[in-house]
Amino acid sequence: MVLSLELIVSQSVTLSTCYNPDGQYTYGFAPIFNLAPLTLLPEPTNPENGKLPGVHGEVATVDAGTNRFTISLPVEEGPETLSVAANSATVYQGINDFSALAVGTFVDMDVAIQSDGLLLATRIAVEDPGATNVLTGPLIYVVASVTDINMVPRQEMGASFLKQEVFGGYPFNYGSTVFQISGGQSNLQSLPFTPSFTASNMVAGQNVYVSAPTIPEGGLFVDARTITLIPQTIDGTIAATSNSGNFAVYTVTLAPYDLFPTFAVQAEQITLLTNPSQVEVYTDSSTQMLNREALTVGNVLRFYGLVFNDNGTLRMDCAQVNDGVTE
Repeated sequence: MVLSLELIVSQSVTLSTCYNPDGQYTYGFAPIFNLAPLTLLPEPTNPENGKLPGVHGEVATVDAGTNRFTISLPVEEGPETLSVAANSATVYQGINDFSALAVGTFVDMDVAIQSDGLLLATRIAVEDPGATNVLTGPLIYVVASVTDINMVPRQEMGASFLKQEVFGGYPFNYGSTVFQISGGQSNLQSLPFTPSFTASNMVAGQNVYVSAPTIPEGGLFVDARTITLIPQTIDGTIAATSNSGNFAVYTVTLAPYDLFPTFAVQAEQITLLTNPSQVEVYTDSSTQMLNREALTVGNVLRFYGLVFNDNGTLRMDCAQVNDGVTE
């Protein structure tokens, strides 16, 4: 049996409204979960029927004879491993085929849960075959004048993992960095705008996958080898709807605690957004609609996908829609 364990964050956590300089924070945590079985489909399309997009890990073992491998997930108490298989339908990005996988390779995968618990990789992407450390998380500051960024890692992997503890953001220099876009969404060329992620248009609030020779320590900047734009979730209220070609377009007003209205207004950044509290969300026939609330003006929804800065306007190529969380 496969179980879905969903933490209802808004009902589980109560936070104080101010900072206590004595280090005593007033908060309450009484976890409330939804627990339900999942029905697996032979060819799943979303997390509710067995497909998991954007699984990141480091290859721990490879069995070329069976096209199987294990990936290690970074956990402070010790690495957790997952068993993964590939087949003739697996799509490879950044490498040619299964034979290019080796112990220590960092992968970004889409996987389908099998009835025996094995994960079948439908897509295997290697963003940087020479990476020794990888961090994923949001950009919180972008400085154009000295080509520096700061990002908060939600996941760290690699040789430097756990060698030091850093609170806050990690600094990187992007002067010689290769910029990329995740290949998890196949409709980029069909969008009615030009999707682009470069050194000249990245913006604080975007979710990124950074490869680097080491993890920054002591506030010292490290040169990022690659920075890849990866999907993220936004929560907001639909303010307007329209259509553009084969896409339905939703103008979404973000919750004030969202990253874009919080971070994308800082000075010295490459691009100051026209409206950091608003995202134009594009959906088409490939978008997984898992929402119960209607996509109408005034309703709160969550949208998952790639967020681009298009000349000062935020636009999302949306892969999945879920019901939102009212502030």
